[in-house]
Amino acid sequence: MNDSWLDQLSPEHAPPAPGWWPPAPGWWLLAFLSLALAITAFMVWRHPRRRLRRATLRELNRIRTRSDADVTAAAQAIQNLLRRYALAMFGAERVARLQGTAWLQFLDEHSGGAFAGDRGESLLSSSYGAAARGAAADTAAWFAAAEQFVRRAARKPRRAPRRKRAVRAADPAADAAAPGGSS
Repeated sequence: MNDSWLDQLSPEHAPPAPGWWPPAPGWWLLAFLSLALAITAFMVWRHPRRRLRRATLRELNRIRTRSDADVTAAAQAIQNLLRRYALAMFGAERVARLQGTAWLQFLDEHSGGAFAGDRGESLLSSSYGAAARGAAADTAAWFAAAEQFVRRAARKPRRAPRRKRAVRAADPAADAAAPGGSS
């Protein structure tokens, strides 16, 4: 063999570096999933029910910090806030005419029992100026019950499961063959 042939070969060189465009399919998939996740998070965050719930809870905290001394003012503010929230969530047809025990039953039904018994009665009577009995204990319980109502009422109402109807055959022969059918 002739050593001069090897000397005539060109020097070794690395292949060119890959370009950044177009990206590999994995990067396209990652970009699509990131975009879908961002859009979904934005839609969930901006959902009207959730926005209303967050605003109501902020207002409830404002009432809690603002009215530590006056029990009647706190009861009136909680009552007004709950009524406004219920009107927005459930509509005027269901809520606007409720008053007294019917209103307390509605609150109790949608709060999981938070307004049952003396707690609801004391809120209702105190909001209309009646003397409050255990002012500090009742006020803390009212705020806890109101927060529970706001959190539970924001959930989507569950529909009752559908019942399957028994389908009767339209074929008279099938009716005759069925037990108890006409012959």
